[in-house]
Amino acid sequence: MDGRDFTRHDLSGARLRETSFQRAKLEGAVLVKADGYRVRFVSAVLNGARLDDGLFSDADFTKADLGGASLVRADLRRARFFHASLRGADLTGAKTLGAELLNADLSGARWTDGKTICAEGSLGQCN
Repeated sequence: MDGRDFTRHDLSGARLRETSFQRAKLEGAVLVKADGYRVRFVSAVLNGARLDDGLFSDADFTKADLGGASLVRADLRRARFFHASLRGADLTGAKTLGAELLNADLSGARWTDGKTICAEGSLGQCN
């Protein structure tokens, strides 16, 4: 699936385990309740995508653009977000235990508590 265009596609409930979407376009895609265990979204564009209630533990979002994405109640345990953009994303209720956020841009993101909005310039943690 590397480099393919899934803009605004509905992949709700899809079983995507260990699939690679490197450099893929998933803007506005719907991945609600998708099983994305160990999926690779390296350098993928997921602006405005909906990953609500999805299983994305151990997924790799390195350098992915998740600006404005919804990850409400998503399972993101042990996921990697190295240098990813989560600007304005909604992480309400997301499970983030062990998630790696090295240099991830969390500016304007709604944090897991559903109340905190990360300050501009929040890199690697929500300030």
